[in-house]
Amino acid sequence: MTREECFTLGKITKVQGIKGNVQVFLDTDQIEAYKDLESVFVDYQQILTPFFIEYFQVTGKNKALLKFENINHIDEASELVNCALLLPAAALPKLNGKQFYFHEVIGFTVVDEEAGTIGEINEIFDNPGNELIQILIDGKEVLIPMHDHIIQRVDRDAKVIHVTLPPGYLGVYLDA
Repeated sequence: MTREECFTLGKITKVQGIKGNVQVFLDTDQIEAYKDLESVFVDYQQILTPFFIEYFQVTGKNKALLKFENINHIDEASELVNCALLLPAAALPKLNGKQFYFHEVIGFTVVDEEAGTIGEINEIFDNPGNELIQILIDGKEVLIPMHDHIIQRVDRDAKVIHVTLPPGYLGVYLDA
């Protein structure tokens, strides 16, 4: 399994207790969907290593407590702090309509109904309450809010996201 075939579910943030438990941050709005995981890949020293989950408890909005099999001491768990947790991308449920996974649309072309082709998605910023699509146009950054009234449709086959930007929106970024 390569990193390109996976998505990052989250990361190990700290050790919890002395028996090898770890606290993790899960980058998902649906943390409950992952509570029955049997295993994850841990990016340990840039090698994807499978770890089997012995115990999983949701402790907050994006937080969980994990106990991995064969990790039974604080010293063993400490080595995993700041390591990413990954799952195969094929394990993700398919989304329809205007819903999409952030990693899925990197490289998609954004087309505005008035301005036409704007550019390619370079990155998605997941700010609390304000998710943004980043496009670079001639070295200038354009940020497009991911709101339902702006994103009109997602064409996965053509790798295009159709948007309706407010009048003059691009000029704010490009005319400066």
